[in-house]
Amino acid sequence: MSRKPVLTFTPEGIYCPAGDFYIDPWRRVDRALITHGHSDHARWGMGHYLATDAALPVMQHRLGEINAEGIPYGEVRRIGDANVSFHPAGHVPGSAQIRVEVSGEVWVASGDYKVIDDGLSTPFEPVRCHHFITESTFGLPVFRWEPQAVVAAQINDWWRSCAAQGKTAILGAYSLGKAQRLMSMLDPAIGPLLCHAAVENTNAVMRAQGLLLPDTVLADKDVSAKTHPGAMVIAPPSALGSAWAKRFGPLESGFASGWMAMRGIRRRRAGDRGFVISDHADWAGLLWAIKETQAENIYVTHGYTDIFMRYLNENGWNAQVVPTQFEGESLDHSDDAEDAA
Repeated sequence: MSRKPVLTFTPEGIYCPAGDFYIDPWRRVDRALITHGHSDHARWGMGHYLATDAALPVMQHRLGEINAEGIPYGEVRRIGDANVSFHPAGHVPGSAQIRVEVSGEVWVASGDYKVIDDGLSTPFEPVRCHHFITESTFGLPVFRWEPQAVVAAQINDWWRSCAAQGKTAILGAYSLGKAQRLMSMLDPAIGPLLCHAAVENTNAVMRAQGLLLPDTVLADKDVSAKTHPGAMVIAPPSALGSAWAKRFGPLESGFASGWMAMRGIRRRRAGDRGFVISDHADWAGLLWAIKETQAENIYVTHGYTDIFMRYLNENGWNAQVVPTQFEGESLDHSDDAEDAA
C-alpha cells in the first residue's frame, strides 16, 4: 500500500495531510504556513498563521489583527506528524522556503525566490530534498539578469540626468521588497528620495525591525517638485500616471521589473525608461536552484509553467505543472490593495 504524498495540491492550497496545514493557501483554512508577505501568498482570513520572525511584522501591517506566530530560520517545528522548518528564499526580507519532512521524505515549497544576494534580504539557501515546488515567473532563456551594480548605475545615471534637466524621476516598484531594494541602490548625493505612502508605510515597518534604509520623505500633499527639486520618487506601479504623480512634474517615469527584458513590453509599458531588475530568479537562477536541491521531482506552480516543465523533463527531471493562484511579478497589478492609493 502506497503512502500519501507529504504535500498535495488541493483547491484550497498546498496541503500537508500529516500535519494538517496548508502552505500559502488562497482559500480560508484553519492553519496556514506563509512563505512571505506578498498578497498572492499571504491572504486574509486564515485561522492561524506561521511565518518567519522577519516576515511577520509586514504581514501584520498588511492583514491587520491576525492570529499569527513567528519562527526563526532553521528552527524545526513538529506539527502533527510532520517536521517543518523555514529557510531563506532571498525574494524579499523575511521570505522563506518551507521544508516539510515526514518519515524521512522531504519536500520543499519555495514560494517565490531569487538566488542573488541583493544586500537586503537574507540570501537564498538551497535545501536538499526529494520533491521541490518551484515558481517559473521568468522561466525562459531570454530572462538573464545583469549584476545589481550595473542596474544601480543605470538608474542613478537616469536620475542624475533628470535632476540636471530640472525634472523629477519617478520609479514604479512593488511596495514590499522591490522598493526597498531600489532605495538601497540609489546615490543619495543626487537629490532627495521621496516615497509614496504605501512604500513609506512599509519602510517604517522594516526600519522598526532594524533594517537599514536610506533617509526618505513621505510624499504627502505638502510635498511637490517645488519643495523637493531634483527628487527621485518611489511609488507602486499603479501610481504612475495618476493625479498624485502629476504634481511632481515636469517628470520622467521609469519601471523596474524583470519584464523589461522583453523589448515589446518595455516599449509599451515602461514610460520613459525601463530597468531590468527582479526579485524572482532568472532562467539560470531557476535551474541552479533546482540542481542544488538534488530533487528528482519538480512541481512548477506559476509563470512559464508548460515551457519550463518541458525543459526539465527533457533534461532528466520528473516535472509536472500544478495549479495554484500565485501570480509572480505582474505588470498589471500592484502587490497590495494599499498600493493603489
